[in-house]
Amino acid sequence: MSMAREELADRIRALLPPGLHPREKRMFGGIAFMQDGNMLVCPLKDGALLVRVGKDGMDAALARPGAEIMEMSGRTMGGFVVVSGDAIEDDEDLAGWISTAHAFVRTLPPK
Repeated sequence: MSMAREELADRIRALLPPGLHPREKRMFGGIAFMQDGNMLVCPLKDGALLVRVGKDGMDAALARPGAEIMEMSGRTMGGFVVVSGDAIEDDEDLAGWISTAHAFVRTLPPK
């Protein structure tokens, strides 16, 4: 696993809200943080962060600094954004994205 990805995973662990204990699952070549079987966030190899925001949360998420639509193999992943590493250098910004993902995932049924 890349150094940037591992470092970001460690920062996510340290910033998880109290009472939130997601499972870690190998995904996208790294570790995805899962809550009740649904993905919250996933550090990417370049130090960016994949964040689950839901289809209704896309506009608000894309208005935030460093966020763009997630594309994989030329296909758009609805309900997910990628946040550049520069936009989450500050722990407060990273915690804000974790909180956004958690607020959406809480609305989903467990898998």
